[in-house]
This record gives sequence, structure tokens and C-alpha cells, in this order.
Amino acid sequence: MDNKVVFDKDLIRRYDTFGPRYTSYPTAVQFTTDYDANDYLEWVKNSNEDPIPSPLSLYLHIPFCDTICYYCGCSKVVTKDKSKAVHYIELLKKEIKLQGSLFAKDRQVTQIHWGGGTPTFLNDNEISDIIECIRENFNVAKGSEVEFGIEVDPRTVDQQRLKKLSQLGFNRVSFGVQDFDQSVQEAVNRVQSTQQIRQHILDARKLDFLSINIDLMYGLPKQTLDSFSRTLDTVIGLSPDRLAIYNYAHLPEMFKPQRRINEEDLPSAEEKLNILQMSIEKLQNAGYVYIGMDHFAKQSDSLVKAQQEGSLYRNFQGYSTNADCDLIAMGVTAISRIGNNYSQNVRTIEEYENRLKKNEIPVFRGIELEDDDVLRAEVISRLMCNNKLDIKELEKKWGIDFQSYFTSSLESLQQMADDGLLEIDEDRITITTSGRLLARSICMLFDRYLQEKQNNRFSRVI
Repeated sequence: MDNKVVFDKDLIRRYDTFGPRYTSYPTAVQFTTDYDANDYLEWVKNSNEDPIPSPLSLYLHIPFCDTICYYCGCSKVVTKDKSKAVHYIELLKKEIKLQGSLFAKDRQVTQIHWGGGTPTFLNDNEISDIIECIRENFNVAKGSEVEFGIEVDPRTVDQQRLKKLSQLGFNRVSFGVQDFDQSVQEAVNRVQSTQQIRQHILDARKLDFLSINIDLMYGLPKQTLDSFSRTLDTVIGLSPDRLAIYNYAHLPEMFKPQRRINEEDLPSAEEKLNILQMSIEKLQNAGYVYIGMDHFAKQSDSLVKAQQEGSLYRNFQGYSTNADCDLIAMGVTAISRIGNNYSQNVRTIEEYENRLKKNEIPVFRGIELEDDDVLRAEVISRLMCNNKLDIKELEKKWGIDFQSYFTSSLESLQQMADDGLLEIDEDRITITTSGRLLARSICMLFDRYLQEKQNNRFSRVI
């Protein structure tokens, strides 16, 4: 397979710093409470009046989990009492109705994603009820025309549940696995059977899910190079369409559950780097394409095709082929993107209820992008997603002289170019196979907010 990413430890050590994941630009750090629901409503109005309005993408946040995974830094409510979700579902349906009333009915929904938490914490009837509410209030594309995905805890489903999800319209499924090694599972309080997960994959394939993803995590306690190699062997044998291998960031001062992890059990920085190198090489040799960041996909996958065509996009759910959509995110903490702005819902169920009781969109902060933000977002997105930037095309579109506008960025990039991370000429910037693992570090040099004030709230690049 051509264009395999090259793992260069010396370069990684040199440029591995703290930085954003660029699921948005500007990042959520720049969101402000000066932006409120009234600003959101104005942007929705403007988007409806666009001569060619964008299609819609919906994200639903289901915050419940019935057990705590010690590595988790997500926004969640941990409870074994399934009735706790009943009230939240009613609130979520109310937001769906409010949001649906704002958007023109000719705007078709082409993508829906359920995340969490654990969406499959809900029972089949509750999931069906929410879907019915979505279809009543939005113009949802038919059948396979809509990408309909759900994140699944393998411990919460069986063959019958997967069949029901398929019948309800879900055609993409992501299984949260993290690691197949039992000692690692016990160390992070997420014990699940390899055979159980293998059966889920087989069942999902028989049910004709269009895409099957597995999430893994490296850097967890008790993990070794050998143990994670065995996990990857199992994954390769299962042959998912997509695979994500996330970097575990141990931040117990920020995430209380992580305090239950024994730091002495964590792999060393060198071992962690070796695990990543082994993972990339093993997956590429098995035929998977490195998309970027933590993501891999089969050669035939739509993500690979979009990257080859230069149309790949990145948002809060990761890489996507739906770059032209307005994203309506519903539920607590969910982040929307309508036109050139981002907005985030309130963080607690209590605040969520208070806003919805008053028939208010539950947005509490966000940001309206300036022209400079939009330009830099395009530069960062193209480099993060497609590993190249057509300078002449950008100059023509924006009416700028790239060299003058980004003088300081280009000066800083020159050292990276000298080190072989990228190639720069008058027409384009191209990230090399040696630089692709450090795309975040490259993009940080175009981030005006980082240049103005360094912020260490971010995770490490590698």
C-alpha cells in the first residue's frame, strides 16, 4: 500500500507538545458566554435564508452509563437506575421539537449520530420513541441516504438488540472496546468478553450495517507492547471497517474517575510510544489506511475516498464525509455548528430542564467566527484532513497574498520543513508521510489564539 505513514521517534520527541485536537477552530477554549441563545436563533435564521441552504446533521448526547470506566473524561451520569433516563428523554424530545421548528422543512437531514455516555443505556422503546420524535420534527432522508450511527457499549447489547437498532434505521455502529486483555480491562473497570464482541461484529455484518467501527485506547494501566499486539491481532481478525486508537491522557486532577488508576501500572512514555509505533505498522500492514489523528479505515471506506478527493472534514464526532452540513447538537454539553459559529448547550440536566421549561434553546456559550477565524479554520481543516493545502486556490478564494498574511506561520514552519515534516513551495504545502503523525503540531502554527497566548489545557499531540 502506498503512502504509508512513517514513524520517526526523533521527530516525534522533538515536536510532541500540548495542543488542540482541532475538532473545531477556534477551539472550545475560545467559547464565551457573551454568545447566547439569541445569537444562535439569528444564525439559524440566516442559514435558512441562504440561497442554497446546507443539509443538516443531528447529534444527540445521551449522558448515562451504568458503570464507571476509570479512564473516562466524558460528560456522563453514572447510575444503574434505568428510570433516571426517563425524565431526560422527555427533555431531549422537547429540545428536538424546539430545534425542529427553527429549520426550514426543505432542509434534509443526511446524518444522525448518537453519542454519550452510553446511548444503549436506553431500552429499545425509549430509542424508538426518540427516533419517532426526530422524524416528526425534521425532514430525515430515506433509508441508506442518511448516515445513522450509534456508539455501543458491547456489554449492553445482544443479537436481538442489534437487530432492533437496524430495524430502527441505524446503519453505522461503533463498539467501545478499548482493550481485549483481561488484566487491562480489570484495571480500568471495563470487563467484557472477546467472544461476546466477536459475535456482535458477526451479527452487525449479517444485519448489513454499512460501517462497523471499533474504539481502542493505548497507554492504559497494565498494557504492554505484547499485550496490545495481541489485542490488535484480535481486532484485525474481526476486520472492522474503521478503527480508532485513542491516546489515554492521565489527568486525575481533572477527571475524578482516573484517581482510581494506579499510576505505577501505566506504561512508561517510551513503552507508550513503542505501542503506538507497533499499532500503526501492524494496521498498515493489515491493509488499513491511516486517516489521521487516531483513525484508520479500510481502503474501500468512504473516509479514505473523501481524503483522496480532498473533501474529508473534521468535527466534534471525528472525521466525516459530510463537510457541507449544519450540525445541530442536542442534549447536555452538546456543541452545534450553524454557518460560521459554534454554540454549546448547558452542562447539567438541571440547567437543561430550566431552559427548556421556558421554551428556550439551551445554549449557554459559543463563538461567532470572524473572517480571520474562517480562513484559518479552512487552512487547519485542509491540513488535518487532507494533508495538503493549495495555496493558489486559497489566495483566489480569499483575495489574500498567502506569504504576507501568514508570514510568521511560514517562518516557524520552515524548521519543520527542514526536518522533513512538510514540503512548502509557492503553490502548496504538503505534509509528508513523516509529518502526518504531527499534523496537530503543524496546524498549531496557524492558530492565532495559540500564538497570542499558549494554553496548556490540551492533551499531548502524541
